[in-house]
Amino acid sequence: MTFLSVYRALSKQYGPQHWWPGDTPFEVMVGAVLTQNTAWSNVEKAITSLKQAKSLTAKKIAAMPAPTLAELIRSAGYFNVKAKRLQNFCNWFLQQGGESALRQWDDASLRHGLLSVNGVGHETADDMMLYAFERPVFVIDAYTRRLFSRLELVTGEEGYEVLRHSFETELSKKIIPGDEQVTLYNEYHALIVIHAKDVCRKKPRCSECCLRRQCPAAE
Repeated sequence: MTFLSVYRALSKQYGPQHWWPGDTPFEVMVGAVLTQNTAWSNVEKAITSLKQAKSLTAKKIAAMPAPTLAELIRSAGYFNVKAKRLQNFCNWFLQQGGESALRQWDDASLRHGLLSVNGVGHETADDMMLYAFERPVFVIDAYTRRLFSRLELVTGEEGYEVLRHSFETELSKKIIPGDEQVTLYNEYHALIVIHAKDVCRKKPRCSECCLRRQCPAAE
């Protein structure tokens, strides 16, 4: 199997995903910070809480007392830590001139800038790059490591950047650069998430897996 053949099998099984859930690019960025170490359902509650408080803007989040923000995002877990991280990001976001200004940055500069924010790691930055700014960056998460280590296409011990470059290098040979690359990375990551959540779990449901005949770990 290859990364591309896995994508084709998952795409055939699940169809188009059109993911990440979010009404605006900024909401996607907020969600990327809040989703660290928690289920997306908890993030949705936190975002709804911010909306109900009419506070889902960078200026309002940055200016809000930290305890107030923490209470609004309580459902996302680690709410005191995430309130600080979210305010760090919003302050940086505003200092750079906001979304319209950041969209003018090239891919390398934007990614470097996002990673410079205290509390924004590689996966969070790449979620923002791909889903908010529509840049061709492949997101690596725990689901990716689990699925592809079981398929023996990776060991699962590789560093984040090593895995990211492996996916991008192979997939970029099969498609033309630009919007199609962004669409592929977007769809592929969403397919990995849905498959790993529903089928390739920590305790896998191999009998339901569309990849079972090619998977060395299949029971």
